[in-house]
Amino acid sequence: MCGIIAYRGKRTNAGELVLLGLKKLEYRGYDSWGVAVKEESRVKNQESRIFVCKKTGKIGELELKKLKLPAGQLAMAHSRWATHGGVTQRNAHPHASCQNRVVVIHNGIIENYLPLKKKLMKKGHTFISETDTEVAAHLVEENLKKYKGKVSREVFQTAVRKALNELKGRYAFLFMCKDSDVLIAARRGSPLIVGIGEDSEYFVASDIPAFLEYTNRVMYLDDEEMITIGDQHGFMNIQTGKPIEKRVITIHLKAEEAEKGKFEHFMLKEIMEQKETIHRAINQDEKLLKKVAKAITQAFGTYFVGCGTAGKVCMAAEYFFSNIAKMHVNSVFGSEFSSFQHFIKKGSLMIAISQSGETADTLEALEAGQKKGARLLTIVNVEGSSMDRMADLSVHLNAGPEKAVASTKATTAQLALTLLLAYCAAGKLNEGRKVLVEAASQINDMLNPRYEEHILKLAQQIKNVESMYVIGRGVNYPMALEAAIKLQEVSYIHAEGFAGGELKHGPIALISKGTPCIVLVSNDDTREDVLSNAMEIKARGGFIIGVAPKREEVFDYWIRVPDVGSASPIVNIIPVQILAYQLAVLRKNDPDMPRNLAKSVTVK
Repeated sequence: MCGIIAYRGKRTNAGELVLLGLKKLEYRGYDSWGVAVKEESRVKNQESRIFVCKKTGKIGELELKKLKLPAGQLAMAHSRWATHGGVTQRNAHPHASCQNRVVVIHNGIIENYLPLKKKLMKKGHTFISETDTEVAAHLVEENLKKYKGKVSREVFQTAVRKALNELKGRYAFLFMCKDSDVLIAARRGSPLIVGIGEDSEYFVASDIPAFLEYTNRVMYLDDEEMITIGDQHGFMNIQTGKPIEKRVITIHLKAEEAEKGKFEHFMLKEIMEQKETIHRAINQDEKLLKKVAKAITQAFGTYFVGCGTAGKVCMAAEYFFSNIAKMHVNSVFGSEFSSFQHFIKKGSLMIAISQSGETADTLEALEAGQKKGARLLTIVNVEGSSMDRMADLSVHLNAGPEKAVASTKATTAQLALTLLLAYCAAGKLNEGRKVLVEAASQINDMLNPRYEEHILKLAQQIKNVESMYVIGRGVNYPMALEAAIKLQEVSYIHAEGFAGGELKHGPIALISKGTPCIVLVSNDDTREDVLSNAMEIKARGGFIIGVAPKREEVFDYWIRVPDVGSASPIVNIIPVQILAYQLAVLRKNDPDMPRNLAKSVTVK
């Protein structure tokens, strides 16, 4: 969840470089940040030192001069999303050992840090933070105790590897030592990518945009791997110490795609990009789609797995396959998968849906399925992500970087792909393409300034409400749940989604005069029923906001969406995305970086 970036090379402004890179990872979510720079001594025979600066809050418009960063060719920076210990300057990363000899930054959770901490304290180590991370710095220092002054690359590497083998949990680590000129990175379960620049220049980051302006040539760290970077680099297995060969991959991603451009916020930019991203998502190789569809039809049980918004897309996939392919598939939230893994066996198919391809709970579900012999398939946006590389078969969304925490364009791309796969499994690929191409065309017409203004009038009317509700039926029930997530994430208004038919079983008790309720309507066999549910809410004083192809008498406010048949979930969620964004701005929230949330949830 945290942002990580490091640099080792010949530029002397390494500290400035990593902080500017860290700003490009702000979308990952954070509550504090820090930087460490290896400063070489200007006086002969005097020890070098590691300069550390840590702050709480947002990086904001960095005034680098005020930080007084020293010159240096080795630096690393970190943005923290608190897990162990409160949001304080002391708990911010980087963390140092007692003698400030070893400095570390970390994403993940060390599960056995308490017994390790007690053991180290008995050996005389003093801890200053409440974090689990600090243990790693002290462990490495303990392993270096017998070495005074400068240490070789091999000695530092061995000290780090020994420490890593004592740690339990998922992590991405970076290590620096004031007595060594190398940078060490290690991974188990949390993403780390190595960027290869010119002339022995290296970057390590949790996501490519952090260094994309310098290089698009990368190498991926896999689980249980570490890399030692000096003038040359070397990968090795953490457990065995055996060297590993890696290939360099060229990423075809433009730096400007990860910038806001003319838009005030990434969220609005990404909503508007849905004019193109639906087309990109369905522009897949026909052989690949048929291969995936065949895997689904021949599987001994198919399980769609995802978390958060992706989990709602998985739920929608159940309806798509039932309605179109007349097939039963299962959907499970990644965080709940352990209760259902008993049904997985050789011949089962697991389909993970994720924007980042790094979601910890979904990865853990895939690992469990893999152990039981299931075939793994992923639908991801980030090529080369952990899920992408782990899978037997991958389909890429091709939506481009999504930096706002609240997912928009990736969501509709995921919906489009799962719908297309349902058509493909039914032997109706061309029909599915036609439906989705028409939907994409209608979305292009939909996303215009007048449409935004119409929704803005509604946002201004309801901006001060405390609670609101969303209902849908059939495939629009998962979209009601997703709509509620969007409103929660960025507007901070209490919102809940329900299946329309379930209202009378309890939730209707929450309706009072003026309570806003969004009703998602599609022109199918659920239309009459969901309108009847809307009437029940209106009879109890609710304010009915209809998202529908035509105006209905029950609506107090109507937001028109095109009639696109089975693709209705795609067009129905878009106006709610816009409404959530506008409510966030009116309520003076940051729609790109909502409080307490992170884009890529890489811890359990």
